[in-house]
Amino acid sequence: MNMRLSNKNGKCTKVTMKEYGSLCKNADGISLGYQCLAESTFDRLEQFVLENRGAKDASEPLEFMTLSSRRGIGKIISAKNHVGVIAMKDGTQIEILPKLYSRDEESSDTQTKSIFIQMLRSIKDIPNKQFNPTSLQAEKNHLLDIFIRMFIEETITLVKRGLKSDYREHRDNEYFFKGKLQVAQHIKNNAAHKERFYIEYDEYSVNRPENRLIKTTIELLMRISGSTDNLKDLYSLMAAFDNIERSVHLEKDWANISTDRAMKEYQTILEWCRLFMSGQSFTPFKGEILAYALLFPMEKVFERYVAGLIQKVLVHPHVQIKTQDRTFRLFHNPARFQLKPDIVVQGPSGVVVLDTKWKLLSTASDYGISHSDMYQAYAYGKKYGATKVYLLYPWTPHLSMIKQPIGYDSGDDVEVRVAFLDLSLGKACVDALSVELLNTALGND
Repeated sequence: MNMRLSNKNGKCTKVTMKEYGSLCKNADGISLGYQCLAESTFDRLEQFVLENRGAKDASEPLEFMTLSSRRGIGKIISAKNHVGVIAMKDGTQIEILPKLYSRDEESSDTQTKSIFIQMLRSIKDIPNKQFNPTSLQAEKNHLLDIFIRMFIEETITLVKRGLKSDYREHRDNEYFFKGKLQVAQHIKNNAAHKERFYIEYDEYSVNRPENRLIKTTIELLMRISGSTDNLKDLYSLMAAFDNIERSVHLEKDWANISTDRAMKEYQTILEWCRLFMSGQSFTPFKGEILAYALLFPMEKVFERYVAGLIQKVLVHPHVQIKTQDRTFRLFHNPARFQLKPDIVVQGPSGVVVLDTKWKLLSTASDYGISHSDMYQAYAYGKKYGATKVYLLYPWTPHLSMIKQPIGYDSGDDVEVRVAFLDLSLGKACVDALSVELLNTALGND
């Protein structure tokens, strides 16, 4: 693909929406809280959504956006539970942000981006490197260009230090003799060319797999970036890779990258390359109208983020923490229905099971907790013999009306507690919970 993303005016059209927000192509929908797309762009996005419906597998359908209709508005497309960026070939970039809250209100777009990027960093689904939020200009840049800026800064640092060279096998028909003569090929190619030699030799060159992958990533990002500043720096970086070929056989180059200590400074950049060239994280997407999609299912991001925080905060020599534990199945004979709680905390006085739920609860009956979540928690309690089972949900402002802890006792030794995590607090959002877990595991409560 040798095209750049552009609309008729040569510029990228950028749209920012929140998780669960909706798009329409009828301008009358703006007053009702919908965001309006050009009709042709809306139709292309609709095609992309339809092409990817159920693309993952039959048992776990991929439905990151839903299609429906509203009287007086017409068709609408709603973001469901994937966040990130969709870049379309007509120049439209649709940025979908998670629905996050600070203590007083829904977080601003800038706050949300900052929190979301921190969540991704902590789970290593984007390369884990600290950057100054000011330099990333989150207030005016879309997520895609923020990620591209991170890659650029890493690559500029590498180029300043110098690209690594390596000895690589080289075979060609040359006018000089060096290395080993390839007799069969020499006879085949040079019967009438006595001045030439078909030879094989080791060449010390920067044209190694790692540098080819970086150059290929730069070329990709030049096509999909909507930031003038990023494009300027990407074109400058290309000059440093002028004597390096683009990667033609990606799988072969990925298989041949070096992991020795001398290449440690390449590690983060190659993680970026893998992320960008896969065009997604966790989930495959397809579509002729799509230029690029980098989408993350929020339930997995939340799950991994919380597990990582608890592992960092809850450190004790007599307490063991397991994530995605597979010790038990629901049935023994036949062995079916694998149980896989997000977090299992085990101490000398008992087991605590935690499961994260990326759902917004309410003050309605039973706070909107689904029956299926409770059935699952009960099964965890029974199978693990857990002292307590925790269901962890994101905090929202209206939950401040709930003054008492939320707990359920089954009457047959299963206790389920519900906890809310304020993600705007960062690591501190699990501090109180971790103290509670530690006391339970050690028998101090």
